Amino acid sequence: MSDSSQLIVRRIRNGTVIDHIESGKALFVLRVLNITGLEGEVITVALNVPSSKHTKKDIIKVENKYLREEETNKLALIAPRATINIVKDYKLVEKRKILIPDAINGIFRCPNLRCVTNGENVMSVIEIIDKDKVLLRCKYCSQTLTTNDLLF
Repeated sequence: MSDSSQLIVRRIRNGTVIDHIESGKALFVLRVLNITGLEGEVITVALNVPSSKHTKKDIIKVENKYLREEETNKLALIAPRATINIVKDYKLVEKRKILIPDAINGIFRCPNLRCVTNGENVMSVIEIIDKDKVLLRCKYCSQTLTTNDLLF
């Protein structure tokens, strides 16, 4: 590959790199993680980057932020193939694959307006009924959902 065709993205000293995000979903990832840029840290977002594994991918680098497990679980439904890389002093110290849990509690709202979670003080529970196809169901109203139902 010639120098002119390589993507140059600045390395981070400390923070999190979210790699192998499905192309076009990085902005959803930022929204779900509530990363707005107002926190004052440098955030690098690369969209539609060439990838040897998936043709194209998105990448997010957030300096001085380390994703906790509950934040990683938020990504399971919108970026299940993503990897979380923790960087300290420019060195990769931890690499995590995202695993889809059996259920996700209190992160996404059920889109069914009649669901008890939308009118009461009840934490939503989204159950994963098929991890391969990423089919979901609200524990309370039993509505079958897709990830798109939760994002829009």
